[in-house]
Amino acid sequence: MRARIYQPTKTAMQSGRARTRQWLLEYYPTTQFVEPLMGWTGVEGTQGQVRLRFPSKEAAIAYAKKHGIPYDIEAAQQRRFHIKAYADNFAYDRAE
Repeated sequence: MRARIYQPTKTAMQSGRARTRQWLLEYYPTTQFVEPLMGWTGVEGTQGQVRLRFPSKEAAIAYAKKHGIPYDIEAAQQRRFHIKAYADNFAYDRAE
């Protein structure tokens, strides 16, 4: 089963970046099936529930190579800064 290694972005509900510095290794989802009795959707195996955290990208790659896990690396997205001054809140030509 193939895995992906990536650095998570902060969610809209977060103001800080505490959990965005680590690298995650998680498996790609497998094929889903519909359970016939209740109609629930399920997957075979529990690998889709596994999320391994590593302090660096190199540590995640080393783990994947050691355990023979094929992997894809997703580049980390850079933060965009919107530099604003407090005085911009009171500008005459400010759009409301």
